[in-house]
Amino acid sequence: MNSTLYLAASAGTAFGVVAVLVAGVLITAGLIWAVRLGIGVRRREHRPPRPEEQPRLPDSGPVRESHEMRAPHEMPRTDGERLTPHELRPTGGAPSGDQQRGRWSEGSSGSFGSGGSGGA
Repeated sequence: MNSTLYLAASAGTAFGVVAVLVAGVLITAGLIWAVRLGIGVRRREHRPPRPEEQPRLPDSGPVRESHEMRAPHEMPRTDGERLTPHELRPTGGAPSGDQQRGRWSEGSSGSFGSGGSGGA
């Protein structure tokens, strides 16, 4: 048998083992550095609020939702010129005089289909 072939194969294996060990040491050192950096950043941050500094409910109790119908703002009339956003009023409008919600009427189309009988 040719011992040179075995020596070459074992040298390649030894190099591979050394390369894996060096890579492992570098990765471990990088992870240790990252953890230490994170600890330093965490120390420089503000402390979390204490329980007495947490937000509390007002004395009048929780704030409830309000439901109201809003009338849209009228679009300003222009002479064919295009309006830019800063020329428009803010959205939301004013409270509407009629606060009754529109109701779904039987037989009309809702979100699905044409409002037919539903038969196949």
